[in-house]
Amino acid sequence: MGIKILQDKCAGCTLCVKACPFGAIKMETKKAVIDLTACTLCGACVSTCKFNAIELIKEEAKSGTADLSSYKNIWVFIEHHLGEINPVSYELLTEAKKLSEDLKCEVAAVLLGDEKIENGIDELFSYGADKVYLSTHAEFKEYRTAPYTRTITEMIKKFKPEIFLIGATTTGRDLAARLAIRVNAGLTADCTGLSIDPKKKILNQTRPAFGGNIMATIISPNHRPQMATVRPKVFKRIKCQGAGAKVDIIKFDPVINKEDLVVKILGLIKDESIKVNLQEAEIIVSGGRGISDPKNFKMVEELAAVLSGAVGASRATVDAGWISAHHQVGQTGKTVAPKLYIACGISGKIQHLVGMQGSDTIVAINKDPDAPIFKIATYGILGDCLEVIPALTRKIKELRG
Repeated sequence: MGIKILQDKCAGCTLCVKACPFGAIKMETKKAVIDLTACTLCGACVSTCKFNAIELIKEEAKSGTADLSSYKNIWVFIEHHLGEINPVSYELLTEAKKLSEDLKCEVAAVLLGDEKIENGIDELFSYGADKVYLSTHAEFKEYRTAPYTRTITEMIKKFKPEIFLIGATTTGRDLAARLAIRVNAGLTADCTGLSIDPKKKILNQTRPAFGGNIMATIISPNHRPQMATVRPKVFKRIKCQGAGAKVDIIKFDPVINKEDLVVKILGLIKDESIKVNLQEAEIIVSGGRGISDPKNFKMVEELAAVLSGAVGASRATVDAGWISAHHQVGQTGKTVAPKLYIACGISGKIQHLVGMQGSDTIVAINKDPDAPIFKIATYGILGDCLEVIPALTRKIKELRG
């Protein structure tokens, strides 16, 4: 794609300068000029120009460059650490099973590890996998970028999946980007929703955009596989009814070159500074700017303690230095889905909502009746959280004796 200013039509009205969200357009000798290094080809200036002086050049997909009909089935990358499979893999298998019903295709799990990893295969079938592509090697015991990328790339080229889903974890983000480049595929990062277009039968990939102010739906119509990373806890993990251990396992010989092994893992060190695991917590009490002062997080901590829950926080409080970033919930923090989420003094901007809207029960405490958080809350408490939180804490302690 490309973009250009038709100088003979440009009237120098400066509307396009004001419309560009990236500041990529400026005026020179009363004519608009685009800085192509800053332009993202979003097209905002094109629709704003009243003189049709801006042309967005779209490259037509070349026909016959790829036979997309040969790509079938949905793949899910199975992430594991120390032999334990990351829960996001089960979540993606569950969602892939739903998507497969619209595409009338199979769901396959992609598993790399040492020989011991085979012990967890039965669970993959119970969460919806119809088959497992398995590659075992001593070098696959723990994730390393180069050997994993090379082997999975060869798997894709041979078996041709239509869709490939990967968890948006540190490992998943590292792997997905490299795979997309290797196989010349599109990749949508940090998705919060997936669906199949009923007419075109392609994957709709929804994610927050423009700092979380809008939700964008992205498609990859011309390349395969359609790739997406999905944040943990976006989808529920559900075991399939009647599913159990199967034997449809396709073993794939690992593809490893000497240059892939320049990095050696000498040992794994647990980060002891991370004392809260929000993504696994069943109850979370989160504080926002509405608690007024960092010292008032003590109230939030006390309420979380009596509920045997974890403490969360909005981005505003983290940015202000009120609490560690390990507690942040939202688009740039953790995505959570606890049984109970209590939002204290959090207005509920989209950046926060995308990180907790999957919670089973949401209780919002806010003194602003127009706060967006009330629109998704199961229960809303209109009042000053500095008065409501201590009252809730006392009542819960009283009920528990």
